[in-house]
Amino acid sequence: MAANDGLWTIRDVAAYLRVPTETLYRWRKVKYGPPAARVGRHLRYEPEAVRSWVRQQAAA
Repeated sequence: MAANDGLWTIRDVAAYLRVPTETLYRWRKVKYGPPAARVGRHLRYEPEAVRSWVRQQAAA
């Protein structure tokens, strides 16, 4: 996973969640899934925000 800036790429998140990148794009379109920030043309994810989102889903 990307360690250069501390943020994860969409591929990193897909690997962590074990879902295809297309699933993350679809979730984003319907306002579901872990929060992402757009950096230029790219999506970036804060690792702790992804982990927090997973914990919330497990608790629901």
